[in-house]
Amino acid sequence: MTSIEFYTGIADPIAATHRLARKVYASGHRLRIATPDEATTALLDRALWETPEDAFVPHCALASPLREATPIIVDHSNDHDGPADVLISLCAQPPKYFARFERVFEVVGVDTALATAGRERWAFYKSRGYPLKHTDLSKRA
Repeated sequence: MTSIEFYTGIADPIAATHRLARKVYASGHRLRIATPDEATTALLDRALWETPEDAFVPHCALASPLREATPIIVDHSNDHDGPADVLISLCAQPPKYFARFERVFEVVGVDTALATAGRERWAFYKSRGYPLKHTDLSKRA
């Protein structure tokens, strides 16, 4: 069964997703990052290309012909037919394909609307019996 981990209290969800993506990549897993829209996809794409300057994180869009050979897919598409075993979601709703993954990381920002949507996703997963874990990053120095 898919395990789901929530990271809440995040001031900069793009930066947090970037750090998490680098950790997942370093551990050898294939990763899908689900973004809510084209603008967020572009922000994350740029962060993965440019930061840090000496450590490119290989990624592409779902429609790329290179997706089978690329360890990270970043996209706002509502579908996922490529390989991956970890999903990071920045979406307000659970992606319809989330159960295909072994692990899901839900990144929840501090904005009121984002926090409310995060609580709704928690309730959704909990009502379906998924194992849940929560880490409040607002309490870390």
